[in-house]
Amino acid sequence: MTHALPPIDRLRAVMARLRDKTYGCPWDVEQNFATIAPYTIEEAYEVADAIERNDMPALREELGDLLFQVVFHARMAEEAGLFDFDAVAAELSDKMIRRHPHVFAAADGRDAKAQTAAWEAHKAAERKAKDREAASALDGVPANFPALARAQKLQKRASRVGFDWGAALPALDKVEEEVGELRAELAAQDTPPERIEDEIGDLLFAMTNVARLAQVDAETALRRATLKFERRFRRVEALLAARGKTPETSTLEEMEALWIAAKAEEKPAG
Repeated sequence: MTHALPPIDRLRAVMARLRDKTYGCPWDVEQNFATIAPYTIEEAYEVADAIERNDMPALREELGDLLFQVVFHARMAEEAGLFDFDAVAAELSDKMIRRHPHVFAAADGRDAKAQTAAWEAHKAAERKAKDREAASALDGVPANFPALARAQKLQKRASRVGFDWGAALPALDKVEEEVGELRAELAAQDTPPERIEDEIGDLLFAMTNVARLAQVDAETALRRATLKFERRFRRVEALLAARGKTPETSTLEEMEALWIAAKAEEKPAG
């Protein structure tokens, strides 16, 4: 494949060759939108992970993998006579210009907060124009979003029409209410598992709302908490190994003491 082409054209040529029914890759040829979609989601998460680790070489690579997913979907659409990569890029450019009149039209001195509100208003107007029959403020939120991301999205949509606590502290009261309901179900005898699941779901949804109102991305917060747990638990394993032990040969009390020690190591001196 020639290097003389501009990089994006070369990438599209690579994709076309991979999908060629005679000379292409059998695996790539047999794929469709549905089979590729999970890889697209996976690549987006790998981009987020590289950013979280501040690994710029990895970010460059992962952005390339994500771009490849866009090219893959566009190529399949082109083969089906639906649209091509140029149509995707053109529609995106038009949308960005339309949603940023303060940049591409007369400047209006809009700050970031005002621009966010205007952006959401533009998106709402576009959705309404696409579907005049839309009956709900929640229309258009994909059902296959990751659960945490979808919860945040639905809460934002409801907030636009005034269904919102307005601040994090009142929403936290709802969390405490949900904790009480979960505690009661756990304490009761013979509570069906689906009831426990239902209450845990309510609690997670309420906590996501608190994060949103506190202007914290719940997905990022949970990811960082998970990384922190992983880091500290690995440290506990290392401290146990220094004593010739493993988690399996240790008591919970021993591991809890080392967990506290691992936390203390992370605190800044002074």
